Amino acid sequence: MKIPRDLGGPQLAKALRLPGYEIVRQDGSHLRLTTERDGEHHITIPAHASLKVGTLNSILKLVAAHHQISVGELLQMLDL
Repeated sequence: MKIPRDLGGPQLAKALRLPGYEIVRQDGSHLRLTTERDGEHHITIPAHASLKVGTLNSILKLVAAHHQISVGELLQMLDL
């Protein structure tokens, strides 16, 4: 499955609610998300209108690795 090219930080944060992530704080233009599902995990994402593909790919890899699934399975779960 292809990584979306027009996804923004706030949209990604909203989509990541499905695997249990919640916004715990915002520091400037970055959002800090945390989940307790499958153990505690924190990620920081830029709150930009459009994320660069490499940044988005890196975030998706971190989330997928924490939940022990592939990036493709994560994209299907998030319906991006």
